[in-house]
Amino acid sequence: MNTSLEKSARQVPCVPPSAPFTAEQRAWLNGYLAGLFADAESGEAVIGAAARLDYARGSEAPKPLLILYGSQTGTAEALAKRLAGEAPRCGYAPRVLEMNSFASIDFSQEQYLAIVTSTWGDGDPPDNAVAFWNHLNSERAPKLDHLQFSVLALGDKNYSDFCGAGRKFDARLEQLGARRIHPRMDCDTDYEGAAKQWMDGLWQALKKWPLPAVSCQLSAHVVTETNAPNPPFIIYNRQNPFPARLLTNRKLNAAGSTKDTRHLEICLKDSGLNYEVGDALGVLPTNCPGLVADVIAALGCDGEEAVRTQQEQETSLRSALLRDFQITQIPRSLLQVFAERSNDEALKHLLQSESKPELDQYLYGREIIDLLLAFPEVRFTPAEFVGYLRKLQPRLYSISSSPKAHPNEVHLTVAVVRYQSHGRERKGVCSTFFAERVGDNTRVPVFVQTAHGFRLPKDGSTPIIMIGPGTGIAPFRAFLEERRESGANGRNWLFFGDQHAATDFLYQEELKAMRDSGHLTRLETAFSRDQTDKVYVQHRMLENAKEVWSWLQEGAHLYVCGDARRMAKDVDAALHQLVQTAGGRTAGQAAEYVKNLTQERRYQRDVY
Repeated sequence: MNTSLEKSARQVPCVPPSAPFTAEQRAWLNGYLAGLFADAESGEAVIGAAARLDYARGSEAPKPLLILYGSQTGTAEALAKRLAGEAPRCGYAPRVLEMNSFASIDFSQEQYLAIVTSTWGDGDPPDNAVAFWNHLNSERAPKLDHLQFSVLALGDKNYSDFCGAGRKFDARLEQLGARRIHPRMDCDTDYEGAAKQWMDGLWQALKKWPLPAVSCQLSAHVVTETNAPNPPFIIYNRQNPFPARLLTNRKLNAAGSTKDTRHLEICLKDSGLNYEVGDALGVLPTNCPGLVADVIAALGCDGEEAVRTQQEQETSLRSALLRDFQITQIPRSLLQVFAERSNDEALKHLLQSESKPELDQYLYGREIIDLLLAFPEVRFTPAEFVGYLRKLQPRLYSISSSPKAHPNEVHLTVAVVRYQSHGRERKGVCSTFFAERVGDNTRVPVFVQTAHGFRLPKDGSTPIIMIGPGTGIAPFRAFLEERRESGANGRNWLFFGDQHAATDFLYQEELKAMRDSGHLTRLETAFSRDQTDKVYVQHRMLENAKEVWSWLQEGAHLYVCGDARRMAKDVDAALHQLVQTAGGRTAGQAAEYVKNLTQERRYQRDVY
């Protein structure tokens, strides 16, 4: 074995030729393992060493397949690596990269490209895809008339520009001359079935081109050979969450606060789940029983009627509304049915394309129960009604603990959502699940969502600046614990904000203890309601512009966590401004500086 194969074999676990699998099964397993262990920064080809040796014994080498992903929370990245796992047995050697690593790609040498991307904000690409998008729209954009491509787009139909980033990449690649070998697939939050359909279709499309003589049967993603060993333990993941126990549920706000923020500690013992700081925890909640009862009553049912879930399992209407379907946000398809059956001109007007602002205003603060009560003449059978509902999705929370500090546990910082609108009390599905419905005998289905794009610097001496108002403090509590437990000696600077210092200073004692010990080098706070003029974290950044600039010049990494719609945009604007004022740069130079920070992974965001 040559040196490069020896190196790859050390980096990626491989199934040896002596294992009880066929050559095709061994190639697929090696590709899958390599996809899981792929280094997104280096873009190393993710076909494993043993798989390459398998192909070396054959008559033809696998064809290269470039897989680019844009991912904010890790879902698109995971799907990209799943695609890479299937590639070897279909005759392709995949290379997986985040889009912002485009500078390492010679597009003139690429023939096949698969893009997997989520959408962020108002139809924008995720942070690790913005630079690539800008590149494709610049004068330096490559000619791609030799390239075959396909796009898997992830989105949420509750947002107006559904799958906007994927649609834009799809259109722009075509404008640059690339040939769409397989149609784009737009996935809603329940993406599994659509993603598999796109992958299967992509392999079938690629079969039309000259390929190595490798079988490409895609009916299942598991080895079916009867003598294949059974897994020694249950694997818990998004499709099979671990039923965890809630150990601690503590309110962080003091008496008199208008907020209800909880510190939650969850037991992971015997789960096999591992996480790193920066990751998120996926939680699959159940809906509020009171709201379920109201919906059942509005439908004129008793709740025992038989219906089918989206997995085609039969259950009662009550059970389905509790555990399987989203019953708060109003799907457009359901609103359309109400408009047609009620013949209500106002609803029909709202569904016109030019009425988007009015529709958004109408939907704000309204839920499915409001439609049922407002239009009692519109009737549904139970089976028909659930057919218009979307699957209940897991919620992702930034992890607020270090596994080094809390073995076998994971901590969360969750704001409980409760508010009044249109005469009804509204509740956040997952936050009130924790606050009101999880008891000693209730299990919490959880899984770990890896987030490679939100990581501490590998060098513990590197200074870090963390900006996290409200529950945005969560990953930075984890960062500080991790740096303390690992003995990292880099300086740590935290910007934290909330409404009132007396009632909303989350983790105040912990943070002050870290500051007093010297572990937290600087702590800047912004309590917006404690003075006449509201003060936010971005204002504190600008007040300390010279010091922030000095830290950045010394190699500091900058992290932001929290609200994407306002806070993250305001912080980004403040960052550009302080680069101009403290760094003496023009607006264009500041933009270039911030872009370089992002590409160097020194400016990372966990925003939602």
